[in-house]
Amino acid sequence: QVQLVVSGGGLVQAGGSLRLSCTGSGLNFADYTMGWFRQAPGKEREGISCSTRISYVTYDADSVKGRFAISRVNAKNTVYLQMTSLKTGDTALYYCAAVSSSAHYSCSGGFGFTYWGQGTQVTVSS
Repeated sequence: QVQLVVSGGGLVQAGGSLRLSCTGSGLNFADYTMGWFRQAPGKEREGISCSTRISYVTYDADSVKGRFAISRVNAKNTVYLQMTSLKTGDTALYYCAAVSSSAHYSCSGGFGFTYWGQGTQVTVSS
């Protein structure tokens, strides 16, 4: 059974930083492209960033460029999202997801991703 466990969310003031972690089990993590996504109330899901199995970053949303960075440590079955200079507009439920490296997917919309974590809330206060 595949599980993606997301952690690291919370409440932070604008301008602050958080690091999210997503740890996978039940899959050969190194064979998967990993992505981070978010969804705010009343808004569509937004792709943030994706990283191939060899840590090549295939996508960074314009809204987070220069502020968020995806990274992964395959030996730990973990992908990270380092978030800096957080804004109130970054408030959302954040998810990680996995797709086989051989499969077609869209990072911007999250289409094609097979496995999804449970999400963690990030709230940025002004």
